[in-house]
Parts: sequence; structure tokens; C-alpha cells
Amino acid sequence: MSKKIVIIGGGIIGLCSAYYLQKEAHEVIIVDKSDFSSGASYVNAGLITPSHIISLAAPGIITKGIKWMFNSSSPFYVKPRLNYDFLEWSWLFKKSATHHKVTDSIPVIRDINVLSRSLYEEIKAGKEFDFFHEHKGLLMLYKTDKAGEEEWSVGQKAVECGLKVANLSQEELRKLEPSVASDIKGAVHYLSDAHMTPNDFMQQMKTYLLSKGVVFKSETEVVGFNVKSNTIQSITTKDEDIHFDELVVASGSWTQNLMKKLKINVPVQAGKGYRIDVQNETQITIPSILLEAKVAVTPMDGFTRFAGTMEIGGINHQINSKRVDAIANAASDYYSSLNISNKAKQNAACGLRPCSPDGLPYIGRVSGYKNLIVAAGHAMMGWSLGPATGKLISEVISNQKISMNLTPFAVDRFS
Repeated sequence: MSKKIVIIGGGIIGLCSAYYLQKEAHEVIIVDKSDFSSGASYVNAGLITPSHIISLAAPGIITKGIKWMFNSSSPFYVKPRLNYDFLEWSWLFKKSATHHKVTDSIPVIRDINVLSRSLYEEIKAGKEFDFFHEHKGLLMLYKTDKAGEEEWSVGQKAVECGLKVANLSQEELRKLEPSVASDIKGAVHYLSDAHMTPNDFMQQMKTYLLSKGVVFKSETEVVGFNVKSNTIQSITTKDEDIHFDELVVASGSWTQNLMKKLKINVPVQAGKGYRIDVQNETQITIPSILLEAKVAVTPMDGFTRFAGTMEIGGINHQINSKRVDAIANAASDYYSSLNISNKAKQNAACGLRPCSPDGLPYIGRVSGYKNLIVAAGHAMMGWSLGPATGKLISEVISNQKISMNLTPFAVDRFS
């Protein structure tokens, strides 16, 4: 049965949800406070990452975070503040960062990433799309034996999960990617990963959805909800009330504040990340992560993107030039012939990644409301998990068989 669906949020999660919902003949409206041209969905590294089997809330990250807290150019930074939401999130993060919980989440993260990768390939195969998409894997480059050993231990876990992984010597790496610096000791190559150009995909998806009758309401902020019994009947914006049968909240880092209006607690903290785009030839052909520096490098369609940092500091879009410089300097350390100009650094941009306390997204219905679904909290995997999340949301709303168990993604798991 066709339903009228409103999606709050026009990023990768919102668009992919709309894509699968309209395929089931639902009427879809997407509202967003922006103009559908900016945010984390446009400035991310464009990586599709079955390799990322270890969640953000990993053992040891808190110790590293404390050490990095006093370094303005560190790859991970948490801004301490006396804010209840932040303090609650920090406590839940600490509780989640255990070996047991991380181990339990490995197959969950693998399965949803593998599902999403196959769905990207399905979309790409359709005649309506012609976006940049390559499947060359992901190189984890390291300069120290310690970093290499730690990453290979993760690689072995990935192999046990059925993923293809190679442990490359320095010589093997240089044959594969000659542009790396001479002091790079080797790499762990996750062959299951792929990469894209985010802006390319987002533009094509918006064009496709418009052609299918999906309505986009830009610069439309949701200021309230109209509830009767346990059903949300409409959302209120500054201009109008919009009625619907089902509501999908895919509002990224703004999800917690929005859900508070419904007296629902969904812990989310914004994790700011930066990107630098280099338009000139870099000779980089395979995506990589610079392990010691925590910088992602992606050869996109006509340029190379360098992305990094996880800055938990609330919702703000201020550019910290020291972090931008740190990304550029790290990239030049790992690729000796690379030159990142001052202009490229001045044109750096940032996006806010919505981080849940345990590193897993929230996907599914909200108890207490008949017609409320949440799709948020994907942290650094938002781009990778876009299609899988959209398909799962569509299956929930359409009362279809669900492609995977949604229990690990339960919206109320911290209640």
C-alpha cells in the first residue's frame, strides 16, 4: 500500500531512503534546513568500507583521546564541556569501548557494509546513473612496525570474516602504488573496499529523485511536531504543517536535538571532519588511509581528496587551520612528490559526522510512536552505509522481509 513519507534530512541517508521508498511507489517529501548542496555527504572521503569492522568505540581510543586532547593538530579531539548530552554520550562511549562489545559488532558492521557495497553496484548498473565508482580496495599505509602489526591483526580478523585482505611488503606496495614515500614500510590492502566521488553521486541521485516525483523542500527547518495519541500527524516548519503517514528522521548530527521535541533521547555527538581537494595530478591511483596520521586519501574523478580528523566539539562549522595543515603535512609525508598548495588548503571544507556512543547507527522504528523511524548516527561510515540504510528503512515502512537483523541498530538501545 502506497504511503506518504516525509524524510527529515537530505544527506546520503535521506536520499538513499527516498530512492528505495519511491521504488515501492510511496509518495516522498524530503525536507532539509540547508539547500541540499553541503554537509558531510559532500565533503567525505567517498569510501565504501567493508574493511572498517572495528567500531569507533574501540578499546584504547579514550586513552589516545586524552593524550591528543592537548594537541591542536591531533587526528582525534574531544572538546571537554559541561553539557549534559555530551557527558552522557561520553559515559556511554566509555561503556561501549570494550573488547567484548567490539567483537560482537564486527559481523554486524561487516554485513551492513557488504550489503551496501552490493547495492551501490546495483544502482551503478542502472541506466539512470553514470557516477564515478571504482573497486580497487583500500591501502592502510604505515611507517612504523607497530602500526603495521596492529593493522595486520585487524586484517586477520577481516579475513576470518570472509573479506579479502593482503599484507604487502614495502616492495609489493611500491609495485602497486609507486607514488608512496620511500620510508613507508608496507601496507595492509583491503581488497573488498571501493570508492566514489560524493558530489557526483549526490547530484545524480537528486536529479533522478526529482524525475520520479520526489519533492525537495530546501531551507526548511522543522520547529515542531503535531502528535495525537501515539501517532505523529505532521511536522511544523516556519511556513507550513506537512502531513504524512510515516516520518523518517535522517537528520545526522541534528538528530538528538530534533528527537528531544518528541521527548525521545537518541545520543548523538557531531564529529567534525575536514577535507582538502587537490586538482592537479598526484599520481595516486589507489585509496589509502595513512595509519599514523589517520588521514584518508581518495583519487576521485579528476582530483584527489585528503580527509581527516574526528573533532567531537558540538555543532559548529569553524575551520581550524592547524588541523587542515596537519592533514596536508601528513599527506606530503606519505607521498613524497605531493604538493598541496596554499590555495587548496584555503579552500578546505568541513562536515559534521553524527556519532553514536557505540559506533553503530540507529536504524528502525521508535517505540512509543506508530509512524516514527530513525536513520542516523553512522559516524565515519555514513557514505559507505547509505544504500543499505535506505533499503532497510524502505523494507520497514513497506512491511517487507528485512535484509538483516536490526536489533544491533535499535533506536532505544541506550534508554
